[in-house]
Amino acid sequence: MTIATNQDDAQTSNTGIDRRHLLKMAGAGVAALGAMSIFDTTFAKAQDLSKGASNFYTSDRVTLQKVRFTTQYQTNVAGNLFLPKDVDQAVKNPAIIVGHPMGAVKEQSANLYATKMAEQGFVAMSIDLPFWGESEGQSRNLVSPETYAEAFSAGVDFLGSHSFVDRQNIGAIGVCGSGSFVISAAKIDPRIKAIATVSMYDMGAAFRDALNKSQTVEQRKQFIATAAEQRWAEAGGADIQYIGGTTLELTADTDPIQREFYDFYRTSRGEFTPAGVTRQTTTKPTLSSSVKFMNFYPFNDIETISPRPMLFISGDQAHSKEFSQNAYNRASEPKELVWIKGAGHVDLYDRVDLIPFDKLKGFFDQHLA
Repeated sequence: MTIATNQDDAQTSNTGIDRRHLLKMAGAGVAALGAMSIFDTTFAKAQDLSKGASNFYTSDRVTLQKVRFTTQYQTNVAGNLFLPKDVDQAVKNPAIIVGHPMGAVKEQSANLYATKMAEQGFVAMSIDLPFWGESEGQSRNLVSPETYAEAFSAGVDFLGSHSFVDRQNIGAIGVCGSGSFVISAAKIDPRIKAIATVSMYDMGAAFRDALNKSQTVEQRKQFIATAAEQRWAEAGGADIQYIGGTTLELTADTDPIQREFYDFYRTSRGEFTPAGVTRQTTTKPTLSSSVKFMNFYPFNDIETISPRPMLFISGDQAHSKEFSQNAYNRASEPKELVWIKGAGHVDLYDRVDLIPFDKLKGFFDQHLA
């Protein structure tokens, strides 16, 4: 592993559109995308477990406790609290909250990161964002950026209530979409003392502009209009529809980005279906609520987080690397951007031979002293 550091588908609820169409062609509208031939020829593909892929990693050096805590909205967030087996509960210890990728749940990537950080001496807690996994919230898979950010602050409340946690030294790790949610939380919650993001997605920019700003304003307006029509339909009793997420099948036309997500979310490498949810809707936000991301600008005022430190980690081959670069450019010191050579976006979800856990340990050792 080499690290370079910079200092200066609109289908029914049983299908959904794929991530490429969501991010590159959202403005084409649900009807147009639904008419496309997405499921033509199915390809068989085994999961790629190279480079130490270990999403469901467990450790005999760590204890796990399932927890719940309450947000300011009086809803419960579910979490997994990981403690080093040798932790001294008579003293106050630094703690870290870990958020999962957008559309995922804590069992996907977040548990791995929390376990690894607990192995290195931190109290660590993975969480399910509201409306996802075991956390409360209806409708399921609802998009609510403000509520997502509140979950991190509520996690600080919860961790800080424990006698063995140093409430002055609580940090956070956000993977993929949670990177933007934890930045949103940290801007207005100075109790989050150090922030690290991994393979970050700016979910607001992704929905407004798509990758590499490939979506026009007119396409954006068309997508918003489609979501509004779906809201009318649901107000009249229609079924909820889902978009985006990860396709259930590979086809001859499946693009490389979607294949990258498929290998994690739709194979035994990382697939996880929470109780009460169907495989068909995992990873997929609701159509009518997804427009809330259009109003989400997590990097506005990111410089006000300073002097609290920020660490941005991304693969140098990641399709999402523009978001980490943009956040780094706009943030104030102290800040650091780490490129993982040869790594793509999803690689940093679970490939332990690529994920720079030593870098994360050093960052939080220094800033959660």
